[in-house]
Amino acid sequence: LARMAEIKLHGFWYSPFTWRVKWTLELKGISYENIEEDRFNMSTQLFQYNPVYKRTPVLIHDRKPICESMIIVEYIDQIWPHNPLIPTDSYEKSQAQFWVKYADDMIFAVESIVRSNNGEEKEKAIEKIWEYLRVVEVQCFNDEKNFFGGDTINIVDIAFGSIVKFLEVLEDALGVKVLEYEKFPHFHSWYNNFKNTPIIKENLPDQSKMVAFLKFTLFVMPFTSVTTLSCIGI
Repeated sequence: LARMAEIKLHGFWYSPFTWRVKWTLELKGISYENIEEDRFNMSTQLFQYNPVYKRTPVLIHDRKPICESMIIVEYIDQIWPHNPLIPTDSYEKSQAQFWVKYADDMIFAVESIVRSNNGEEKEKAIEKIWEYLRVVEVQCFNDEKNFFGGDTINIVDIAFGSIVKFLEVLEDALGVKVLEYEKFPHFHSWYNNFKNTPIIKENLPDQSKMVAFLKFTLFVMPFTSVTTLSCIGI
């Protein structure tokens, strides 16, 4: 009965955290109703479903809400175990959880780029992101594998993939260069594998639309930028 229950996703089309849940549902082949929230006028249902943080994404399964993107991803993987995203081995699972947390820690460095007031501050923020990427380059890709999980996408790929895609958008919107892939060749190879996986490629947000949205938010309506960052999740 749980497998046949109604599934709804409340999210923002431009949010990397909503992308995480969408990619997971698509990778699992799970049908769901997508409910696009308006960041200026979020639904009363969303506030009821997530009364603590009042933000997206929220997955509704059998009329029960699940909040926070990676918690939702883990929930989906437990309820629908086919095409598994989380390792079954306890040690491998703990390692995956560690790198998911590491990916989320990068968000603070990404936020610093957006909030920087001058070139020096931007350079410091970019260098901080490079520090994260150097660690991943050395620790995660010292052998030949297509994804963090080996030959198939797992939960770590979803966590990092959402952030890197957003960084690509940020580069175009702000006119900065963050993802200097020649510095991180293994990371570059991984991201190409990830974004060109058919299901991911079909469900990536449009780059030009994302850039236009971000430029409008940051430059045309700068007084709402803090709210926007909060809605995006960074």
